[in-house]
Amino acid sequence: MTYVVNESCIKCKLMDCVEVCPVDCFYEGANMLIIHPDECIDCGVCEPECPVEAIKPDTEPGLEKWLGINAEYAKIWPNITIKREPPADSKDWEGVAGKEKYFSPEPGEGD
Repeated sequence: MTYVVNESCIKCKLMDCVEVCPVDCFYEGANMLIIHPDECIDCGVCEPECPVEAIKPDTEPGLEKWLGINAEYAKIWPNITIKREPPADSKDWEGVAGKEKYFSPEPGEGD
């Protein structure tokens, strides 16, 4: 099992999860974070830290696509280990459905 970041993170990009990860397996895109599935140790400490419930175990149904996205972009996006401020409009995006269309394949800043 591993943990997966899903579309709820898009445009919110809150980084509470980054601070608690003991193995630094988060990677930063332009408008969301992802988890490297091969680096995640399945400890689960990140899941309750996410205020928008964007982190789920890969055993939950319907996350196959997001597991693939996490795996693909972990190879090319920069690692992030330090919590930074979220986007200025992140609160406007919390709870918005159908955010997948806003996914950006562009990398973020990383550390």
